[in-house]
Amino acid sequence: MSAIRDILSFPKVYQLWQAPFAHRKLQPLLQHNDLSDIQQVLDIGCGPGTNARYFQGREYLGLDINPRYIENATRRFSASHGAPCEFRVQDICDYHPAETSRSDFILLNSFLHHIDDENTDLILSRLQNTLSENGHVHILDLVLPDSIGIPKMLARLDRGEHPRSLEHWKEIFTKHFTPVVFEPFQLKRCYIPFWSMVYFKGKKR
Repeated sequence: MSAIRDILSFPKVYQLWQAPFAHRKLQPLLQHNDLSDIQQVLDIGCGPGTNARYFQGREYLGLDINPRYIENATRRFSASHGAPCEFRVQDICDYHPAETSRSDFILLNSFLHHIDDENTDLILSRLQNTLSENGHVHILDLVLPDSIGIPKMLARLDRGEHPRSLEHWKEIFTKHFTPVVFEPFQLKRCYIPFWSMVYFKGKKR
């Protein structure tokens, strides 16, 4: 597993790995939201700009712990984004949003299954302070299915060590945010399910 982590830490390798599913993973989010209404985006665990293209023309801040990802994303997007756009190296477990910072769209895309329960609670509680009154948090993440099959095997093999059951995800999300959408879905290829996922949209309590 450490070898896989090392390889995927390089932006080009990560982008190739993500390419077949990156857009499909965001389908529930795109179906439930009008992105043209967004003003300020906070992208937690942004990788090498995986999601930035969906927010052209919006004020955008992407945070990730991997300097290679941030350098790659900055080079590709900062000059052509059409609005204030920043990528910053940041350990999210140590992230303290500025008191004056408010985002109406906070995105965590396939991030929290890398984080244990204690730090997940810490991160989500802090994000309450940076979410605007009318804004929403949007979380897409890996589900560990109950039944044996390809999705459960791939969840176990994923470099993120904390995939969770649907019930566990729901407990974590609703502890911090009022649910608007909680939608399980599958990522398939040739009609074969490879990953079980969940999309959550929540607002401030």
